Amino acid sequence: MSKLIVSLSPHAHSRDSVERNMYGVIIALMPALLASFYFFGLGSLVVTTTSVGACCLFEWAINKYILKKKENTLHDGSAIITGLLLAFNLPSNLPVWIVLIGALFAIGVAKMTFGGLGNNIFNPALVGRAALLVAFPAQMTSWPKIGQWGAYLDAETGATPLSIINSAIRQGDVSLLDELPSSIELFLGSTNGGAGAMGEISGLALLFGLAFMLYNRIITWHIPASILGTVFVFAGLLHLSDSVYPDPISALFTGGLMLGAIFMATDYVTSPMTPKGQIIYGIAIGVLTVIIRNWGAYPEGVSFAILIMNAFTPLINNYVKPKRFGEVAK
Repeated sequence: MSKLIVSLSPHAHSRDSVERNMYGVIIALMPALLASFYFFGLGSLVVTTTSVGACCLFEWAINKYILKKKENTLHDGSAIITGLLLAFNLPSNLPVWIVLIGALFAIGVAKMTFGGLGNNIFNPALVGRAALLVAFPAQMTSWPKIGQWGAYLDAETGATPLSIINSAIRQGDVSLLDELPSSIELFLGSTNGGAGAMGEISGLALLFGLAFMLYNRIITWHIPASILGTVFVFAGLLHLSDSVYPDPISALFTGGLMLGAIFMATDYVTSPMTPKGQIIYGIAIGVLTVIIRNWGAYPEGVSFAILIMNAFTPLINNYVKPKRFGEVAK
């Protein structure tokens, strides 16, 4: 029988913990949350509060009354993150009862069904969004314009930049791209038409969150850089081949690409473990995003791209797993 040998102290110690990283992500989400409050006002407040509260309530209730667990898992912060990310993927005029259904799918179906944090196969917030998009397509594709701070259900809506791009590609009419906001407007969030989901409005706010997480080593650069780099290159090649496709800068700052690449594709549980695997994963997400955006049925593709690659994560981990210590190479 082999013996467990423990060396003499001192021992290396890391400050990392589930709670520390989860609350670090919550802090990183604050710039984007404040931007959504600034651009959407009351609607953003209602949707975000409902989503976070419902996710926490459903996790507590399922643990207590269905799984019969004595341990309260709300303290780890994962339910709060799921609620925030779900809200960030929704329009600011979505009725409360639809938000509640999305939270139930995110927590009850995508997370707790698989055993809770650390066991889910797919990103819970994206599962909630996908379920709502299938069940309520009209409400989920009605995008309010910014600056209506006191409006909620009655907010005026408009076409998003991605919708404009999609129409230009399908009609083959490059002149439609003249309606797009400038790159700096897309970066800051100052759009004239429909602004899209709440959390994707400001690329600048999302980059502040990325910088915070990289500085605190909550995530590494591999997934965000590989996704954004792939989209930039692929979109640039398409734009060079035909000007009806958007330029690569517009491709980066339209839709939920920045939000997905920074906060959802980097989910610890559903992404590969090794740097090599993360780069493969990120490149695949970037390629799928551009394909779905330009030739798919929906103008946005990043959510579906991430969910598809979540399913491939075990295969990627198996492909890139390091050799065991002492194993002879074949």
